[in-house]
Amino acid sequence: MTPTSSDALIFFGATGDLAHKKIFPALQAMVKRGHLDVPVIGVAKAGWNLEQLRARARDSLETHGGGVDGPAFDKLCSLLRYVDGDYRDPATFDRLRRALGAAERPLHYLAIPPSLFSTVVEQLGRSGCARGGRVVAEKPFGHDLASAQALNRSLLAVFPEQAVFRIDHYLGKEPVQNLLYFRFSNSFFEPIWNRDHVDSVQITMAESFGVEGRGSFYDQTGAVRDVIENHLLQVTACLAMNAPSSGRTETLRDEKARLLAAIKPLDPDSVVRGQFRGYRNEPGVAADSRIETFAAMKLQIDNSRWEGVPFYIRAGKCLPMTCTEVLVVFKPPASSAFGERIARPNYVRFRLGPDVAIALGVRTKTPGKDMVGHEVELLAAQGIRDEMDAYERLLGDAMKGDGTLFAREDAVEAEWRIVGPILSSTTPPHEYQPGTWGPAEADRRMDRSGPWHKPQPTPPRRPP
Repeated sequence: MTPTSSDALIFFGATGDLAHKKIFPALQAMVKRGHLDVPVIGVAKAGWNLEQLRARARDSLETHGGGVDGPAFDKLCSLLRYVDGDYRDPATFDRLRRALGAAERPLHYLAIPPSLFSTVVEQLGRSGCARGGRVVAEKPFGHDLASAQALNRSLLAVFPEQAVFRIDHYLGKEPVQNLLYFRFSNSFFEPIWNRDHVDSVQITMAESFGVEGRGSFYDQTGAVRDVIENHLLQVTACLAMNAPSSGRTETLRDEKARLLAAIKPLDPDSVVRGQFRGYRNEPGVAADSRIETFAAMKLQIDNSRWEGVPFYIRAGKCLPMTCTEVLVVFKPPASSAFGERIARPNYVRFRLGPDVAIALGVRTKTPGKDMVGHEVELLAAQGIRDEMDAYERLLGDAMKGDGTLFAREDAVEAEWRIVGPILSSTTPPHEYQPGTWGPAEADRRMDRSGPWHKPQPTPPRRPP
């Protein structure tokens, strides 16, 4: 542990769903790699004791974490502490202060609803638990620009900006980081990564499942707030930002924020909203709900690099498959030396999950006497799973004080400014059949590069 590393980890919401699905598996993995050797204090209002929290951790690992690793789990149990109490009760935080003991640089992880952020942060400041510490805020970070600004004010009243880590687990994914690395570490891309050569960009985040029992949450959120305002705008920033002058944290985040600030607020006429058939029958969903489970839109970036290049973004539930894929389509050659009509221009394809791929679409000559060609895809990289889970990576970075993969205040507010004009839409969404690629209206709004790109299942890898 370096002198600036956090010397205690506190996670609020220790008995909740996020802790069960993501946090306990990440903690065991960190212990296993030797990245966690400080007190881990769970805080919740459940009437539990420490043994019940340890039992919850075991169940989490068996259900979501790939199984219990005996030595790592034993070590994790030795680090675990538990504080039970109401977040609105000052006595809860007085007990937390005592549980921290000699810790001077605690990391507080708010794995709780955003409505409780201000309450918890204020109590951390009052009790002295925030002194010398850091805070991780789980998404959603607000539900519009005004609420995001209010949350920022409450966080910054207690913690300085450099101690605030706004988590977007998508930024911790290996393929998203590889997208940045691939762009800026290969010299042949930078000269053509601009409006002179790129015709259009498509980003698709498809989920083959529905709301999975989260109807009451989703019916207050929708696709735009759930994944577009955060995940997909961050992917857009990674795709379109200028090269940072160095790998330093703030230099990289400056360029992301600059790119997001250049994206024009969405025109409602450029957005298609959809809702899968049967959504209103889900538990917790209003019988007359107009919340979108699908959204497709065109972004415009107002800078010299991307002026005139459409960025199409699409996300939805109950689509044919689960994947996130980026397609960057290049302009065709000005003229064909061989008189061919090229149906599909060159492209770069980034598969960001659940499997991973980087591929180049090119043309090559078809064997024979005639100078005619056909399309082939060159696979530059392919993998099935990340070496390190996003939550493990991000929690480790936050404990080290490395904010590179976290969203900064100005970037979050820029994202809300972009989607702001479409958040209050009361237009009924277009209905679409589960298992399709959304409503037909989404294709009709495409004004470049034909219809939407439809990702395909990745074929099995050939043995070496």
